[in-house]
Amino acid sequence: MSNPPATHAADRLLAAIESKRAPVCVGLDPVAERLPLSVGEMNRAGIPDMNPLVKYCVAVLDGVAPHVPCVKFQSACFERFRMPGVAALGWLIKYAHSLDLMVILDAKRGDIGVSAEHYAAAVFEPVGPESKDSVCDWVTINSYLGEDGITPFLRKGHGAFALVRTSNPGGDAIQDLELKDGRRVAEAVAQLIAKIGNAHRGKSGYSALGAVVGATKRQDASRLREWMPHQIFLVPGFGAQGGGVDDVLRCFNSDGHGAIVSASRSVTYAFERDDPKWMEAVGEAAARFADAIGSAVGMRR
Repeated sequence: MSNPPATHAADRLLAAIESKRAPVCVGLDPVAERLPLSVGEMNRAGIPDMNPLVKYCVAVLDGVAPHVPCVKFQSACFERFRMPGVAALGWLIKYAHSLDLMVILDAKRGDIGVSAEHYAAAVFEPVGPESKDSVCDWVTINSYLGEDGITPFLRKGHGAFALVRTSNPGGDAIQDLELKDGRRVAEAVAQLIAKIGNAHRGKSGYSALGAVVGATKRQDASRLREWMPHQIFLVPGFGAQGGGVDDVLRCFNSDGHGAIVSASRSVTYAFERDDPKWMEAVGEAAARFADAIGSAVGMRR
């Protein structure tokens, strides 16, 4: 899947969701200690051998591609290995695109001015003809620096998911604080995202500036949806983190659109490390995940 600049990121994502009839995303958060034994061990002495991690990710991408429209790479899992890890990530993004998967880079970038421009360029700009398919469709960003930390990531043909209400328990200490006017901090951020994103809406009516709203925050999802009717919600926290189908439904608009639910460990580690058929287990878990969410929102019968 290429990234033509003339194609709006939200329109492209929604079309991919419709093609698979499943508003879901599988997150790849590879950890050396959890890789299947059959892919080999990563060498921790000197320059790491990235082959086992790459073999694992390729097999996961092959397994989920028939069932889901989108994958999300956790950048930290690759950056920790320095240059070899970043090179592997670039190659895997290109491979994901070759399977017609849209790609979100979960990097939670956050800065201002020229630094933000550099971060955006690293995610969205190819460094040569051979890397044109290794740029991402979307990136996650930290919204708590305000508008000047958000707009550099709103580039033509690409999109950003801004943190609004995260699934981690520690986020409550900030995001749930009440302001003088009665709004919560997360609601104030939601209003900002809606305001900025309004100028970046596609033909579908949805914006290239989306919002991260955790599946474990169901008590806030309906209210945030009211504040952000034109944002696509990226909804982490499903599965291993405790979020269920009933939790995520509140993130969708009444027509069953407007959100994409992400699951990572419940799909990508749906096996025992010594299971020779671990690849089949990943594909089966992705199929169940897609069917559960697709059926719940009315895309499947």
